[in-house]
Amino acid sequence: MTPDQLLLFAIFAVVIVLMIWGRWRYDVVAFAGLVAGVLTGIVPSEQAFSGFSNPATVTVALILIVTAGLQRSGVVARLTRILSGAKRSVPVHIAIMGSVGAAISGFMNNVAALAILMPIDVQTARKAGRSASPTLMPLAFATILGGMTTLIGTPPNLLVSQFRAAETGTGFRMFQFLPVGGAVAVVGVLFIALIGWRLIPRHASDTSAAAGQVALRDYVAQLLLPQGSSAVGKTLGEIATDSESVTILAVEREGTRYYRTSRMIVLHEGDRLIIEAPPEAIEDFRLDLGLSYPPGPGDGQKSDREAEARSVALDTAGRMLVEAVVPLRSRLIGRRGDALYHGIEVDGILLGILREGQTLREKLNTKRIRHGDVLLLLLSENNMAKALDPRDLMPLEGSGTQVAKDSRLWAALLIFVAAIAATSFGLISMPIALGAVLVLYVVGGILSVEDIYDHVDWSIIVLLGAMIPLGMALETTGGSTLIARGLQSLTEGYPPWVALTLLMVATMTMSDVLNNNATTVLAAPVSIQLAAQIGVNPDAFLMGVAVAASCAFLTPIGHQNNTLIMGPGGYRFADYWRMGLPLEILVIASSVPLLLIVFPL
Repeated sequence: MTPDQLLLFAIFAVVIVLMIWGRWRYDVVAFAGLVAGVLTGIVPSEQAFSGFSNPATVTVALILIVTAGLQRSGVVARLTRILSGAKRSVPVHIAIMGSVGAAISGFMNNVAALAILMPIDVQTARKAGRSASPTLMPLAFATILGGMTTLIGTPPNLLVSQFRAAETGTGFRMFQFLPVGGAVAVVGVLFIALIGWRLIPRHASDTSAAAGQVALRDYVAQLLLPQGSSAVGKTLGEIATDSESVTILAVEREGTRYYRTSRMIVLHEGDRLIIEAPPEAIEDFRLDLGLSYPPGPGDGQKSDREAEARSVALDTAGRMLVEAVVPLRSRLIGRRGDALYHGIEVDGILLGILREGQTLREKLNTKRIRHGDVLLLLLSENNMAKALDPRDLMPLEGSGTQVAKDSRLWAALLIFVAAIAATSFGLISMPIALGAVLVLYVVGGILSVEDIYDHVDWSIIVLLGAMIPLGMALETTGGSTLIARGLQSLTEGYPPWVALTLLMVATMTMSDVLNNNATTVLAAPVSIQLAAQIGVNPDAFLMGVAVAASCAFLTPIGHQNNTLIMGPGGYRFADYWRMGLPLEILVIASSVPLLLIVFPL
C-alpha cells in the first residue's frame, strides 16, 4: 500500500466516522474531506471543484427543481388524490400507497415523492383512527425501491451511469434500470405490504399515535365554482366529504344561503361553497374539485378583462396560504376585512379569521381586525414581504401552504413527459432535457426564478461536489484496484456471481451508515476494477452497486427518506432493522439472478 493510498483511506475513514457520529452536517464533513485531499496532494488542486460541474451533480439539482414544478402545477396532487381511503385495510393501503410511491419515485427524486405522499398517509391514518407508524415506514421503503427503476429515480443510478460513461464512453439509458430495478421493487413492495409492516415494533405505533394528535387551526372560507369544475351539476350531498378535516357548511347563490342540510341542491357555476377546514385541507379540497378562491376586494367593480388579467398575474407569480397573528400595535387593527390592505399595493385576500380560539363564521368582510386575531391570507409570492410587514402581521412558523397553479397542470405534465421521451430515445442527454424543462417552466409561469433556488437541496449538491473528486482519487491512487484485488482474493476460485454478491453486500452495508451518494462514489470504481480483474462485463457489477447503494433500510441515517419518517412515525433507531434486514436479504436474493440474466457476464 502506497503512502497516497494510506492517506486517502485515512481521509475516507475519518469522513465516514464523522458522518456516522453526526456531530457535524454531512456536507460540511465531505467538504472538509475534499480540502484535506487537496492539501495532502491526493486530489490535484485544478480538479478540486470538478465535482460541482459533474453532470451527475447538475442533474440532481435539476431534478429537485423540476419536481417542484410538478408539485406547483398540481400534477402530483391530482395523481395522488385517489389514494386517501380511510376504510381500506392496512395491507391494501400499503400496497396502493407503496405502488404509487414507487411509480412516482421512478420519475422524480424519491425524497420529494415521500414528502408529497407522507401527509396523505398521515391524514388517512387519522381518518381511520389509527397510528401512521405501520404505514409510514413501508411508504418510505417503497419510494426508495421505486427510485431504482429509472435513470433519474435516485442519485446512485445517475452516478453509476456517469462512471460507465467515463469507462466506456456511454452511460446507461433512461430505462435500462427497469428490468432489474422494477422486478426488485415489485418483490419488495409485495413483501412490505404482506409481511414487512407486521414486523414494526408496536411501541412505535403507540408513540406516533400520541404524537400525531396535533391541534389543527380551522377556518371558515369560501370557494367559487368556476366553469369546468367537477362539482358543477352534482348535488351538495354528492360532494360532501367524509374527511374530518373538511366540513361543507353551506352553498351561497345570488345572496341566498342553502345550508348543508339541503343535500339535494344541485350546484351551479358561480356558486360559493362555504367550508370549514385547516389551510392545507382547503387547498387540497379546492384542487380536488377544480374550485377557485374568491376575488379580492374591489374586483367585483373591475371589468371582466381586468379581473381576468389580475387572476392571471396572481397565478403566474405564485400564491401562498399564510396564517399570521395581528400584533399589539398593528396598523391593521380596526380595519374591516374587505379593506385590510386599503391604500397598499398588495395582492392579498382575507379568507378566514380565528379569534380567541374561535373560528369566525359570518360576514368576514365586515369584521373589524383586533389584536391577537389569527388571519388566513391568500397572498401573491411577489409581494409577500410587503404584505407581511412585521409591524402589522407575524406569520406563524411553518404555516405557509403553496397554492397549486392548476391552470398549468397539463402544460407542466406535457413538457415533462416530452423531456423524458427525448431522453428515453437518446435524442438528448438527461441534464440538457431537464435544463430545457426548467427554462420552459420559468417562461410558462409554472416556476418563478426564486423557486429555482429555493427547491435545491444545497447540502446534497455540496456532498456530491466534494465526494466525487475523492472518489476519483481512488482511481488515480490505485485505491480502487487495491480494494478490487481484496474482494477478488476473497472470491478466488468461486464463480463471478459470488464476487458480485459480495460486492453488493459490502456496498449495502456501507450505505446503511453512509449517505448513498457517497457510497456509490466509493463503490462504483471498485466494481469496474473488480469486473476487469475477473474478466467479465462491468455492467452487472455497476448495476449491482446502484441497487445496493439505494437499498439502505437498516438505520434512519442510511437514506433521507428514513430520516424524514422518524419523527412523524415515532420510530426509534433500532426499529428500522426489524423490517429492513429481511428486505435487504430479499433484495440481494432477487437482484443477483436478475443481474446475471439481464447483463450477462
